[in-house]
Amino acid sequence: MTVYVPGVSGESLALLEALKAAPEHCAGVRFVGMHFPGINRSDYLGLHKEARQRAYVMMPGLRAGFADGRAELLPLDHPGIFRDLAQNVEIDLAIAQLTPPDAQGHCSLGLSYDFLPAVWAKARRRVAHFNPRLPRSSGSFRVHISELDAAFDADHALVEYDSGAPTAAMQQHAGLVASLVRDGDTLEFGIGKLQSGILAALGNHRALRVWSGMVSAPLLPLLDAGVIKGRGHVTGGVALGDANLYERVGRDESFYFRPVSETHDVLKLGRVQNFCAINSAVEVDLFGQANADVLSGKLVAGVGGLPSFVAGALLSEGGRSIIALPAATDDGRHSRITASFGEKGLTALPRHVADYVVTEHGIAALRGLSVHARAAALIAIAAPAFRDPLSQSWATIAQRL
Repeated sequence: MTVYVPGVSGESLALLEALKAAPEHCAGVRFVGMHFPGINRSDYLGLHKEARQRAYVMMPGLRAGFADGRAELLPLDHPGIFRDLAQNVEIDLAIAQLTPPDAQGHCSLGLSYDFLPAVWAKARRRVAHFNPRLPRSSGSFRVHISELDAAFDADHALVEYDSGAPTAAMQQHAGLVASLVRDGDTLEFGIGKLQSGILAALGNHRALRVWSGMVSAPLLPLLDAGVIKGRGHVTGGVALGDANLYERVGRDESFYFRPVSETHDVLKLGRVQNFCAINSAVEVDLFGQANADVLSGKLVAGVGGLPSFVAGALLSEGGRSIIALPAATDDGRHSRITASFGEKGLTALPRHVADYVVTEHGIAALRGLSVHARAAALIAIAAPAFRDPLSQSWATIAQRL
């Protein structure tokens, strides 16, 4: 049978523990869902030698499954994943982690609205984990108890994530990114130390809104300061953070959640004025192309929602797409502004969508620049030790154009 198991903060850790305790029940089961490395530490493929998995992002546990054919990895972005789940996969059993039903029998999805709506209506059987720790959030999708074939109650820990504190260098870098944000912008952002620093650098802005695939704990100070203020002014697909964020999601009317079919709708994003997409990448080449999920030739993640938000930002009136990344690797041995990806990188963003690229050394505003001017702008924000080699590489590349 094929079983949908939710990922990110919607993952039922109680179910995972039960499967680990009785792995024989996973024989012949194909698990499917959207799970993220560094957030979800589950290994459904490893539960049993006869288990299989259909996945969309590289996870550590999937690698062994490529050798024996038990793992399927589909190279899709978020809208493509939603369509695949809705149109291409027959779901025998869908698992959902929900709040206990209210007086009218309605259950909230709590923290994760992203992909469950793609499979819920068509699943042959639907089972809920009622977890009282989930906040009763507001959103465009909910489940009535009458839709369930079975349910179990378990007061269990939720998936949490700590973005970490940005370093002093990251704070300087974040300030450059924040200088591109204008009062009244609608923001999309990811997670991580640099993204936390960017949010912290927005404290003097006003009338900001959020429309993002994921919302995280560093957003809370902006709500407390009134930088973001208003019912439904924080729209997201998933809340990911700590207990403070999760408690706030359940009582603050600023938050409203939607599935990927809404949060990543490029046409909808294009109608949002001043939509500012702030994302990161593994590396950017001198044409402005971005590699987001390959490190030293090894696939470590997937493109996620990045292509949708960048496309939406470029369609938006007053919109901007910002790729923020350190100029070099942590050990300083390799430039993350690179001449070309070669065989060790994959393109998540093609050159025709390049807009702003920001390192700790400056801002490269690429919109409207020729290929030569674009390369020069990117070399200027590379780590100083790599600028001459990059210039030499570009001279060679330019001769071949």
